[in-house]
Amino acid sequence: MPQPGQRRSLVRIVSASMIGTTVEWYDFFLYTSAAALVFNTLFFPTSDPLTGTLLAFTTYAIGFAARPIGGLVFGHFGDRIGRKKLLVASLLMMGGATFLIGLLPTYASIGVAAPILLTLLRLVQGFALGGEWGGAVLIVSEHGDARRRGFWASWPQAGVPAGNLLATAVLAVLAAWQPADAFEAWGWRIPFLLSALLVVVGLWVRLAVAESPVFLDAARRASERGADERAPVVEVLRRSWRQVLIAMGARMGENVSYYVITAFILVYVTQTLGLERSVALNAVLVASAVHLVVIPLWGLLSDVVGRRAVYLFGAVGMAVWSFVFFVLLDTRSAGVIMVAATVGLVLHGAMYGPQAAFFSELFGTRVRYSGASIGYQLASIGAGAVAPLIAVALLAAWDSTVPVSLYVVGMCLLSVIAVLLATETRGAALDDGDTVVAELPSGKARVTT
Repeated sequence: MPQPGQRRSLVRIVSASMIGTTVEWYDFFLYTSAAALVFNTLFFPTSDPLTGTLLAFTTYAIGFAARPIGGLVFGHFGDRIGRKKLLVASLLMMGGATFLIGLLPTYASIGVAAPILLTLLRLVQGFALGGEWGGAVLIVSEHGDARRRGFWASWPQAGVPAGNLLATAVLAVLAAWQPADAFEAWGWRIPFLLSALLVVVGLWVRLAVAESPVFLDAARRASERGADERAPVVEVLRRSWRQVLIAMGARMGENVSYYVITAFILVYVTQTLGLERSVALNAVLVASAVHLVVIPLWGLLSDVVGRRAVYLFGAVGMAVWSFVFFVLLDTRSAGVIMVAATVGLVLHGAMYGPQAAFFSELFGTRVRYSGASIGYQLASIGAGAVAPLIAVALLAAWDSTVPVSLYVVGMCLLSVIAVLLATETRGAALDDGDTVVAELPSGKARVTT
């Protein structure tokens, strides 16, 4: 149990990690929302709105393709020189790219160069975000105690809905305040330019974070041994490939369902149902606020009943809700649409809340940044990167949301299988540099050297 002084230090670390994560995800989600609302006409003008949206979401997906590369690079150096330095670097890269997007001329001004520049900046965003997640959750996990790790490590996860909440709120205010033509002409740039101010705040807080004591101890012991160590990614793929596959599988249903609820909803509500964009934005806004609250609660529950039980509940619940979700959207009622998105994100939180601690506990200290980042980010390519693309394509091909729901169910089934194959990690020690291999009768994990 942490002493009062240690607890205060942990709260500062959690706050700094969450603020920085919120800023980075604000930048990332801002692009997602803009891709659904305005990028299709400003950067990819076509006669068919759905085709323009597909092209806009393609650049959105490209950002995901860069995330595993960012995870590999940041993970390598994070396992070699520390978590803190890489967290600062990721924040600066993400903020700079987002600010520059706000200054980009559109297709009408410079032609094909506009979408090319947009794509390049999206790649930088994806690369930076690929290194952000692992560092943010690990520096909290490695500072906290095993008994409440699920709760404390879930707070950086809560930075995701906080970032989405902030991005959606800014867009919703602008959409309500401005006529549609003014928003498309220049109003969409304001949230991107505001990123510069948010980065300054996040950087100021993040620089005050202390390096992980678990990492420092592992680095000291490695230095004392004096042995040449393989690159962390090599060690991960050689010794922990099963854990990487488990992390990837567990991530599939979580990631796909999240982007169907928060990104595809913007397309479906506005283009298929013909409702105002404010209906979808307000639904995501309220749902993200609830999501922010429930993620730490699910993390706390995973400290009591285990990571696997909570994760499985979320995956199964989301599979069922994927059908109910579209039935509620089709009512065209703003209140009912809000309920559909909110319940969906509550169920998603059951997967996302315990995920940080779960993935952290799968890997040893000297490869933890690399292992957790590789598993998390590789899955993003086959999950969140293509989820809106696949959902839009299925809707266009079948003129029905049933195939979209079945797609979500299939991904959730992959998550269920992965979690069932995993060992319960609740209570695992992170300071011994080893990987969890079994569960004791007490519910705590046993590790080997």
